Amino acid sequence: MTWLIVTTDSSMAGAIQGAALADLVIAIERRLVWGLLPFDTELKAFFAPRATQPPGLHWLDDTPAWRIEKSGVRGQGLTELLSECDSAELWMGPEPNAQLFLFWLLDHCSSEKAAISKLVMRHLDVAVGGIKPEHLAKLDLPVIKLAQAHLELAGRVWRAYRAPTAQPWFDLLKADLSLFPQAQRCVADLLEELPSVTTGLGATEMRILELIAPGEVPPFDVFPGYQKPNERRVFDYWEVGALLDGLSRCERPAVAGLDEGPFSLEMHENSSRLQRYKQSRLSLTEFGKAMLGGDENFCRYNRIDRWWGGTHLTNDRLWQWDPEVLSLIAPD
Repeated sequence: MTWLIVTTDSSMAGAIQGAALADLVIAIERRLVWGLLPFDTELKAFFAPRATQPPGLHWLDDTPAWRIEKSGVRGQGLTELLSECDSAELWMGPEPNAQLFLFWLLDHCSSEKAAISKLVMRHLDVAVGGIKPEHLAKLDLPVIKLAQAHLELAGRVWRAYRAPTAQPWFDLLKADLSLFPQAQRCVADLLEELPSVTTGLGATEMRILELIAPGEVPPFDVFPGYQKPNERRVFDYWEVGALLDGLSRCERPAVAGLDEGPFSLEMHENSSRLQRYKQSRLSLTEFGKAMLGGDENFCRYNRIDRWWGGTHLTNDRLWQWDPEVLSLIAPD
């Protein structure tokens, strides 16, 4: 094998493979913007040769087995595979999860000069998964050669996201991140998902309320997607479903009318439950309307217990974002 492309989107991987732009295309769909981050031991094992890693905790787990076997790859670690390649490209989309994965991957490889010498980045302004292979082959995507400065900056950004407080990530707003064209937007997008000091909700949750405000809204109308009105791209399908659950199934709901849930694989596999979910018609409660107007705060009435990077957000330890002055508010 001579040419490798790594991406974080399976549809993008399929398009790249269809365009015959590489000998092997590997998609890694690990989510980093949602839930507890992997522990140190899991982080190290993720890119290592396959041994006893549980399913989903190895970098090759999201690529179809037939594609792996056809290329003669059998459980290699990332740096081991890179050493066998003539060249390798990173095709990471502009969405925050892809950018975070880019920083993690570069931080992992930073001590392996032989591996880094094989790597270049392609600058993607938009996701290319929906582009037909024949059109994709004609794209002239800018190539960014990696230097030591890229590795040092990637390590700083990755450490900031994993920090136990949101302060190091906020400090990145003042840093020069221009080596990574999408990094500044990534930093801002994730800060906007912290609970607002006014409403207690992140930007995606507030967008959900805005879309439900007219009333009688089907649930899937508030989900992000191609040509859909929810333009936020921080969270994916399953994560937005969980956010909608959180707004509907809590001590003081902001949303009424969600007739089925929770939003889980089990619900999706039950056709009658999924149909009830689709037939729900959503509206805002009086509390939801008050939050949309900036007159109430979700966190005052509801339990908060979730992860934002390495920061554990709870009612007693709540890092908040002030979107008016772009300021981080530390817990009292």
